Amino acid sequence: MNNHAIKTMRYALLLAAAAVLLGGCATGSLPGSPGERRAQQLADSGEHDAAASVYIGMAAEAADDERDRLTLLAVEQWLEAGDGRRARSALRRMPAPPQGELLWLWSSDAAALALWEGRPDDALQLLGPLGRQPLPLAYRLRVEALLADAWFQKDEPLRALQLYQGRENWLDSSSEIERNRQRMWSGLLASDPQSLRAAAEASNDRELAGWLTLGALAAATGQQGIGWANGVIRWRDSHGGHPAMMLLDRMDLPPAEQLEFPRQVALLLPLSGNNATAGSAVQNGFFGSYFAAAGELGSEQRIDVYDTGDGVLRAYSDAVAAGAEFVVGPLLRDNVLELADQGPLPVPLLALNYLPDDMTAAPGLYQFGLSPEDEAAAAARRAIDDGRRRALALVPSGDWGRRMLATFAATFESSGGQLLAASDYQADKQDFSFEIENLMLLTQSVQRYQRLRANLGEALQYDPRRRQDADFIFMAAPGPAGRLLKSQLKFHYAGELPVYATSRIYAMDGRSNSDLNGVMFADTPWMVSPQPWIEDLPPLYREFWPAQRSLGRLHALGYDAYHLVAALSGARLDAMPEIDGATGKLYLDADGRIHRRPAWARFEQGTPVAMPRPGRELREYDEGTDDELPAGDDAWDEAASRP
Repeated sequence: MNNHAIKTMRYALLLAAAAVLLGGCATGSLPGSPGERRAQQLADSGEHDAAASVYIGMAAEAADDERDRLTLLAVEQWLEAGDGRRARSALRRMPAPPQGELLWLWSSDAAALALWEGRPDDALQLLGPLGRQPLPLAYRLRVEALLADAWFQKDEPLRALQLYQGRENWLDSSSEIERNRQRMWSGLLASDPQSLRAAAEASNDRELAGWLTLGALAAATGQQGIGWANGVIRWRDSHGGHPAMMLLDRMDLPPAEQLEFPRQVALLLPLSGNNATAGSAVQNGFFGSYFAAAGELGSEQRIDVYDTGDGVLRAYSDAVAAGAEFVVGPLLRDNVLELADQGPLPVPLLALNYLPDDMTAAPGLYQFGLSPEDEAAAAARRAIDDGRRRALALVPSGDWGRRMLATFAATFESSGGQLLAASDYQADKQDFSFEIENLMLLTQSVQRYQRLRANLGEALQYDPRRRQDADFIFMAAPGPAGRLLKSQLKFHYAGELPVYATSRIYAMDGRSNSDLNGVMFADTPWMVSPQPWIEDLPPLYREFWPAQRSLGRLHALGYDAYHLVAALSGARLDAMPEIDGATGKLYLDADGRIHRRPAWARFEQGTPVAMPRPGRELREYDEGTDDELPAGDDAWDEAASRP
């Protein structure tokens, strides 16, 4: 993902998240009509979509300036709800008013939309004249907040904090001050950690430097993991009385005495033989995560790496004999089985693959990997969240396809969906007409036509008609087969049906993915929507390890494995907290398995584009438009990533 795309997405999320903290600040005076009072109450409670609906409904019954004012209030609420599409559509139909309250509203809405779209200079140009006018307090507060957000987006966090600090002088209540600090904190979280560190070093204001230092720590760690927890303890020790203490007190941070992170960790990977490339990729991801946290650990930590190519039992025994307190690996399923057969292990182990479903792991053996079943389950949940209840499925013949279908069907039907029909196919074929025609009931349509023609005794104009009862297709397919299936679905009158897939559809094989346009798929955030604290790593890994360009998911696996060591060490007496990881949102089940909720992307113009979270309105894909942001150009090699 390019830098502009990253910043635009980052600040779009910032505006959506921070809007709840400031509510309807531009409409802070008590409105007169019952409808406006209702809309204000909804805005104050964070129900911005509902508030916008009230405002736009009132605007439809008003005229002239009153209609424009209510429309602009609806635009403000749409922006605060994160619905940039509706806000943009309404605002573009309205020219800039000449003066007064309408101009203030229009300019601040246009500036907020510019920030949503990643255009801070345009926002500053709109806000500058307002900043020089004697505005009412409610408008002044909104303008100052948007100005600060613009400077955040321009990577000038010190100027942004100075504006928020000055804004605090206009606030009367402790709750308003707290909301102001929360919004400032949201800006820090969406900023580049290096920019924050540089700004802290340049600041002569101890309070601002403290905010910047803490923000850099939070942005670099995602507010999770041992690096974050230890860093906060050290920050607290050196920033007594800082106003950020109020925020930290509200966070669920472990007490210092509970931070017993293993000081000696062993990493067991195949570093020789056929799987050496995959093992090396995981190792690089693991050490990337370690070095990101090492500065906050407070004391030295030792990582020993063992090659399982000489035997996994020997590697584990050597690690234990050398004093390892926690073991990560092995990567290959056969090696995991070999260790699991030994019974209870003397040192806790996080395996990077899974045991068979019917095999119970001994206490202290945790399992984590790039399970395709998690992605099939995610496809079922995403379809339900998108309002689609009736499914068809296309899966390859063989064990992998059966597992994908079983997991998808179980999750989908337990969530209230109905799997209407499923068909399997041979992935090495070129023509899937037979499978698609049967799945779409086109064969029955042709038979009805033939009977009718025979009865009438004359030729008829005829187009086959596919079944109309399905809402979407779940398609489990590797990239080459997926491209053929998608194009042949279009040929067989089913091209408009939404398609949900797993990450295997995204193959980095040098071929165009334009045939996959519109296909939605589950994948690791590392590949399609990296969080701010890891967004610089995928391009950095591609630069330093070009031979591993297709192994981004294994880098992400190693990255998360390091953070899981700390989380699992603290999970022995309690449940592991959910981790927002590079492979997805991670959680631990009662059997010691780590599951993940992946990110989502959609092919547009042949390129994966990050999709909004479930619950947000999903724009139907139109091959003639390109208003979303490209999500990166990586893929993985299926054979190497499924050892």
